[in-house]
Amino acid sequence: MKLKPLPKKDAQLVQIVDAALAEATRKSRKWLACRIGCTQCCVGVFAISQLDALRLKHGLEALEHFDPTRARAIRKRARESVSRLAAEFPGNLKSGILADDEASRERFEEFGNDEPCPALSPTTGECELYASRPMTCRIFGPPVRTEEGLGVCELCYDGASAEEIAACELVTGTDALEGALNAEAERFAQRSGETIVAFCLAGE
Repeated sequence: MKLKPLPKKDAQLVQIVDAALAEATRKSRKWLACRIGCTQCCVGVFAISQLDALRLKHGLEALEHFDPTRARAIRKRARESVSRLAAEFPGNLKSGILADDEASRERFEEFGNDEPCPALSPTTGECELYASRPMTCRIFGPPVRTEEGLGVCELCYDGASAEEIAACELVTGTDALEGALNAEAERFAQRSGETIVAFCLAGE
């Protein structure tokens, strides 16, 4: 099945977010522990948007042309992951869409916490779809503001003061753009709601 195209401004979104990440990384200096092989953030299921899912599928399709062996391995890991997660999946197993009711959201909080991402190489510890990774992955590491306050990876900013951490805050200003592009991706996919990486990459 031919993939739907990515929204035209997705490349612009990625460029803005990556530039903001580069600036936060520059400010963070030695406090940012993220390196290839540090895979703590690659273990544990998290929700992704339809825009993220479409970008990942394009990344996998490109890899299939460049390195079909690696691409097949990723798809195999994704299908194995879906098989392991299916019994407790708080959503629609056919579509891979997460349910949005309160009880399902609470179940998702404790769901798949030990499950490695299918895009994570088990031999090198690198993301094999790094250029196409979801937004959650792109902004993880530097301080990010949420409703709960300023959150950071527990492995980063060891010894930094609250003021020093705040000075490294990652600010993208892309919420409106990302929301509009995700709505476009949902129209392309003819489905709405969030999914997970394993369901996204396990398909045909």
